[in-house]
Amino acid sequence: MGEHVILKNKKAYFNYEILETWEAGIVLTGPEIKSIRAKEVAIEEAFILIRKGQVEILNMNIKKYEFANYVNQDPTRTRKLLLHKQEIKKILKRVQLENLTLVPIKLYFRGNYVKIEIGLGRGKKLVDKREAIKKRDIERRLNKIKY
Repeated sequence: MGEHVILKNKKAYFNYEILETWEAGIVLTGPEIKSIRAKEVAIEEAFILIRKGQVEILNMNIKKYEFANYVNQDPTRTRKLLLHKQEIKKILKRVQLENLTLVPIKLYFRGNYVKIEIGLGRGKKLVDKREAIKKRDIERRLNKIKY
C-alpha cells in the first residue's frame, strides 16, 4: 500500500524553511474525491489554521465534479484535517511559541484515502529566497556544462 502523489506545493519549500512534517487525513465528500483523482485540485493558495482544537485547511481549491447529481459544495470550503490530539497540541504549542506557520506540502493517496502532508514552516526572508534562486541557477549551469 504505497503512496501515490497527486500534487506538491512547490512554493512551500521556497517560501518557508520546513522544520517538521505530519501526515493528516482530510474530511471530504465523494465528488471531491473524484475531482482529486482527476487532479483537479490546488493547494498553493491554501493555508492551515488551528481553531478550537481542530485543524482546518482553508482555500484548498477542489474543482466541482461535473457528474455529481446532488448539490455541489463550494470548491474552496473549509475542510477539517484529521490528526491525533497530542499532535495538534504539539503543533499548536510550537506555532504559538516560535511564531511558525502551518503549510500544506503535498497531497497524495495512501491506499484509498487522500492524505495531506503538512509542515511547520518558518517564513524565509527575501534575502534567503534570492540565495535559493542563485543556488538553483548555479546548479543548472553546472548541469548544462556536464552534459
